[in-house]
Amino acid sequence: MASILLLIVVFVVNLIAFALAIAAEQRRSTAKVVPDSEQNYDYCVYDSDIATGLGVGSFLFLLASQAIIMIASKCFCCGRGLKPGGSRALAIILFIICWVTFLIAEACLLAGSVRNAYHTKYRTILPVGEPPSCQTLRKGVFGAGAAFIFFTAIVSEFYYVSYSKAKDSGSLPPYGRDTGVGMGTYN
Repeated sequence: MASILLLIVVFVVNLIAFALAIAAEQRRSTAKVVPDSEQNYDYCVYDSDIATGLGVGSFLFLLASQAIIMIASKCFCCGRGLKPGGSRALAIILFIICWVTFLIAEACLLAGSVRNAYHTKYRTILPVGEPPSCQTLRKGVFGAGAAFIFFTAIVSEFYYVSYSKAKDSGSLPPYGRDTGVGMGTYN
């Protein structure tokens, strides 16, 4: 039977990661053009980079959630074999989908955090009269990360339940039984 406590902990950690990603999307850096004191140059000034911290926090919470699920299920590849059947097949499919959505979510969060931090740390100096193009993080990068966090949360919960069901339905016997043909000596 799947551990209810583990499912609740993973749900809460994923919920925190989702909330941080949404907050990062809302607090993306913006830029405004400011002339220098001598009116020779215009340059872009970016506001605070709180979205970078929120994105990194979301990244870490999602990473922790995935680690908890994989440790609890022994990453599906370690430990005793599972009995063949529908639950095992579903667990394999959900395991693959879980990792794909996890990697996409982490890539969105990491890329968004890096791009947001880059634009808040540097100023672009432009000659006067040239239209400024203050680059900022595209809208929706952290939002995409939040969407994939949501998908990862759902799939990882179903994966763990399927894995637990397959595990509880009877494992294959340990290495004690020989299922092959014995190769005794023939005289």
